[in-house]
Amino acid sequence: MRTKTCPTSAALTSLGLVGGYGLASTTRNRPLGGAVLAAAGIAAGLKWKEQGALTTIGLAALYLGAFGGSHPLAKKMGAWPSVLTVTAITAAASWALVDRVAD
Repeated sequence: MRTKTCPTSAALTSLGLVGGYGLASTTRNRPLGGAVLAAAGIAAGLKWKEQGALTTIGLAALYLGAFGGSHPLAKKMGAWPSVLTVTAITAAASWALVDRVAD
């Protein structure tokens, strides 16, 4: 029996949003955090693509919207709670539309 070693698209979106923010805030290097966000988003997009164009476009819009939406949300609830909230929403959608279906 073979086990999966590839990360799920939900894990990749979480890495991109949480890891990107964490790296950017720790190093004070926003482009470095953006590179993590972009790389993880591209990797997740390759997994989304398996479910078709509509799913890929929808999840890509959600991922980018989560990144953009976390900024004004952070003013209301704080940076980390904002990042964790948008990450949970994005990861849940990615799991429901792609990872659960792929299992």
